[in-house]
Amino acid sequence: MDLGRCQLLSLAAFAVSGAGCLVIGALLLLPVGAGFLLLPPAATALRNMSDRYRRWAAAWTETGTVARARAGVGAGARTGAGAGERAVISPPQPLPARHAGRGGLRRRTLAILGDAGFWHDLRWAWAEPWTGALLAAVPLALVEYGLFGAVVQPFVWRLLGDGNWYAFVRVDSTPSMLAALLLGLAFTAAGLRLAPVVLRLHARWSRRLLAAPYTTELVRRIEHLAGSRADVLDVQAAELRRIERDLHDGAQARLVSLGMTLDEATRLLDHDPQAARALLQEVRATSQRALQDLRELVHGVLPPVLADRGLGDAVRSLALDSHLDVHVEAALPGRLPAPVESAGYFAVAELLANAAKHSGAPEVRIHLSHTGGVLRVTVADDGRGGADPAGSGLRGLRRRLEPFDGTLVLHSPRGGPTTATLEIPCASSLPKTSASSGTG
Repeated sequence: MDLGRCQLLSLAAFAVSGAGCLVIGALLLLPVGAGFLLLPPAATALRNMSDRYRRWAAAWTETGTVARARAGVGAGARTGAGAGERAVISPPQPLPARHAGRGGLRRRTLAILGDAGFWHDLRWAWAEPWTGALLAAVPLALVEYGLFGAVVQPFVWRLLGDGNWYAFVRVDSTPSMLAALLLGLAFTAAGLRLAPVVLRLHARWSRRLLAAPYTTELVRRIEHLAGSRADVLDVQAAELRRIERDLHDGAQARLVSLGMTLDEATRLLDHDPQAARALLQEVRATSQRALQDLRELVHGVLPPVLADRGLGDAVRSLALDSHLDVHVEAALPGRLPAPVESAGYFAVAELLANAAKHSGAPEVRIHLSHTGGVLRVTVADDGRGGADPAGSGLRGLRRRLEPFDGTLVLHSPRGGPTTATLEIPCASSLPKTSASSGTG
């Protein structure tokens, strides 16, 4: 498989060279006018080739953007894949679209010439045949030369005469033929072992050449931060409205009722003590319900167990409250920043609620860890699967994580199981690691 991919890369280098030559020819013809007609399709063909190489690099190796990469977001410029996800190398901005009206072709060509991604692709097209393709040809050459020594030499060495050399072995006798055979097998094995290493090196080299220019990543990052800020403001406003509504419909209404009941009890106290006593008992029950409403409201804003004990114990409390069989394994190095713990807690609560309502799973496993400055939470159930990654609940979770540059990755094939992995970059406040597990 890896050897075939190396072969594909070596052959595809000819197509890359062809696309690059088309672009160079169109650039040379710009002074005579023909280049304005030829450059847009040539640039499109070159972009298609570079996009294909980006997909190959992501699909064949672990080199790509982080699991937290989103389409068009500069946060994905880093390397490494999380939770089994392999994301494409961050591409440049799309080529300028065709302009309508008279002179549209000329304006589009000029826009392409001013596009940093176009020159980025052209630089890659010049370098790829001389670097990446030659690199991919190394394991192919070893395997082919090894097969010649292991398969061909044993049958033709007598026909090749005294000048027959295989590598550093002069093949002129049966022992030397056997030595060439063993050497050929060694070359073949080395080529097969080298193929995956070469693919990884090629992917890293491709990423260095094909990743979007720094200016493009900076623009995307600014756009992402602006969108995240707007999302945070929307979430904050919605949370304030929820708190106001809960106070108005819950504790405030009960307190108003409590005051009216106290007024009535005061009027009855002199001439009907029994009725006044009954009203006072009602006041007591109403005050208890109002206190319970306030406790539930505070629990919805910041659960006390989360503030007092941290994320691990807070998730275990969720497991105890769930009617599912929930297993929790936490390996966290102490306390994390309070906003991160809050986001992780409510994300787990939402995923548990989704599992209870939609998956039909009898068992859920939750794993929390903190490695490399990233909080990683995995929620896996053995339900029916088929969850929609674009559903409103999961969109809300992603919006909750975006201000922290976090991501949610969902793997839910039909028939199950479903695995949701969220990652939030953060630093721990304690260097000492503590691991614990529990079952709810």
